Amino acid sequence: MSRRVRSVRVPAELDELDLTGVIAECAKYLRDLESATLLKAQGNREAAEALLKARQADLGKRVGMKVWEARVKYGEKLRKDVPGEAHEGEA
Repeated sequence: MSRRVRSVRVPAELDELDLTGVIAECAKYLRDLESATLLKAQGNREAAEALLKARQADLGKRVGMKVWEARVKYGEKLRKDVPGEAHEGEA
């Protein structure tokens, strides 16, 4: 049974998240799931499991990188918005 979500609060740090890139990574993962299913159907269970383990780790790293990139962009945006405060202690 699916549940409807009326609103979602997203942290300001994730405003710059590349959702298209995240979706593309998930699509690649789905293709690998299909490949693993075919390998398993052909009797190569070990190869299927190895593919899934490797791809799961890779997917986590890639999505984590997208989140990190969004945080970096957010930090750069904050520094541009407050240019004088970043250099007050350097005089």
